[in-house]
Amino acid sequence: MTDTPRARKRAPLLPGLLVLSLLTAGALFAPLLAPSPPAAQSLENGLAAPALDHPLGRDRLGRDQLSRVLYGARVSLGIGLGTVALSLMLGVLLGCAAGYLGGPVDFLIMRLVDVLLAFPGLLLAIALAAVLGPGAGNVVLALGLTAWTSYARLARGEVLSLRRREHVLAAEAMGLGPARVVTRHLLPLLAAPLLVQASFGVAGAIVAESSLSFLGLGVQAPSPSWGSMLNDGRSFLLVAPHLTIFPGLAILFTVLGLNSLGDALRDRLDVRFPG
Repeated sequence: MTDTPRARKRAPLLPGLLVLSLLTAGALFAPLLAPSPPAAQSLENGLAAPALDHPLGRDRLGRDQLSRVLYGARVSLGIGLGTVALSLMLGVLLGCAAGYLGGPVDFLIMRLVDVLLAFPGLLLAIALAAVLGPGAGNVVLALGLTAWTSYARLARGEVLSLRRREHVLAAEAMGLGPARVVTRHLLPLLAAPLLVQASFGVAGAIVAESSLSFLGLGVQAPSPSWGSMLNDGRSFLLVAPHLTIFPGLAILFTVLGLNSLGDALRDRLDVRFPG
């Protein structure tokens, strides 16, 4: 009797859902949870340590850190979801076109993907953000135009493996055009791997937005951003370490939670990305 291999232990779903729920709740209910408006200054209390009335302390201008972290969750979540929406739309459109139409269309699209993948994504985003200028909308545009390649490769690989299935061939035999075949018979089968990829994409977009804001190319003051909070606090690491600890922890737990959610979804949806 041969032993059957043990099933791989699935990643837990609860931690990722918990982090995503807390992040969403903090972003939605920031006006109710924040002790004060994020831009309210109290210069006489600048660099104040954490206390009962201000649990995360104050920054150099006396602004409440908890308020800025909560409102910063709005910025990070909004930019992360906006970036994924834009890159997902572009990537799925171009990837499905490349996989289904093939020939010169596939060659041109995939060569464009190869060119973009030859450069580090963050460097391209920095260059685009510098050209477009700072601001939340420009950050979404810069990150979305550099992150669509992974969705395009995933969509193309899935379409290539699905397009010869019986139901797709039957739809083509009935005279359905390429657009209807893709939208009605292929896209529903792409939903699971794209959902998993999108969960990882939100985490990557949050890290990229924080990096751009840290460099001064992202969301501008007085709007709070976790990256800009890290930049403001790095000059006071020895005298007020709470200025960098709490926004850094916010980024850390958010990214870990979203990646954990992606791992759990991948296990439960039985997604295997093409190599």
